[in-house]
Amino acid sequence: MSLLLHIETATKVCSACLSKEGQLIHIVEEYSEKYIHAERLTILIEQLMNDTNYNLKDLDAISIDKGPGSFTGLRIGVSTAKGLCYSLKIPLIAVDSLTSLYFGYKKIKGDISKNELVIPMIDARRMEVYTAAYNFLGEHHFQIDAKVIDQSFFDSLSQFNKLHILGDGSNKIKANFNAVNLEIHEKISCSAEYQIPQSFSKFRKKTFENVAYFEPYYLKDFKPN
Repeated sequence: MSLLLHIETATKVCSACLSKEGQLIHIVEEYSEKYIHAERLTILIEQLMNDTNYNLKDLDAISIDKGPGSFTGLRIGVSTAKGLCYSLKIPLIAVDSLTSLYFGYKKIKGDISKNELVIPMIDARRMEVYTAAYNFLGEHHFQIDAKVIDQSFFDSLSQFNKLHILGDGSNKIKANFNAVNLEIHEKISCSAEYQIPQSFSKFRKKTFENVAYFEPYYLKDFKPN
C-alpha cells in the first residue's frame, strides 16, 4: 500500500492532498494573488492530516511539483517537502508542473482526438509562458520550454483541429488571440491532485530524488523586478 502526500506551490495556488494507491483521499487548497505559500503551506498540511485522521508518520513518500513555475513558490514547496522527508526518513518524488496540468485536463475533460493537442501554460511574465504540448497518446509534441507567445506560435500549430490551452498562462491567450482551433480551459489550474498519476507511477518504480541535492526546475534564471 502507498500513502502519499502531494504538495503544489508552483503558481498562486497552494495545495496539498493525500492519495492511497493512486486514488485521491482528500485535498485542501487556497488561491491568493499575494503568494501565501510561506504562511499557509504547513497549515494546510496540518489541516489535511487532521481532516483525514492520518499522521505524518503514516506517509510512505512525498511528491512535490519541481517546476517550472514561480521561483518563490517552488523554493518554499521544495524546502518543505525536503524537510519532511528528512525528518520522516521517507522518499521524495518530483513531478513537473506541465505534465501535472495535462493529467488535470484528462481528469476533467477526458481524452483528446488524434488531431488535437493539450498545451498547458504557466505564466512566466509579459507574453512568455512555460509550456509544453501533449498529443492524444500523452507524448510530447514539443518539450517543456519558456516561449514567447505570438501569432507565429499558433501558426506553427495550425495543422491541428484543436489546441486545448489551460493553466494560469491561458489568460494571456484569451486576451490576445482568437483562432478557430483554440479552446481555452482557464479554470484548469495547478493542483496537488493532478500530481497523483505521475507520483504513484514513480513510487511503484521507486524513482526517487536525492533529498540532499534535489533543487527545483526553474528552467530560466531568476530576474528580480
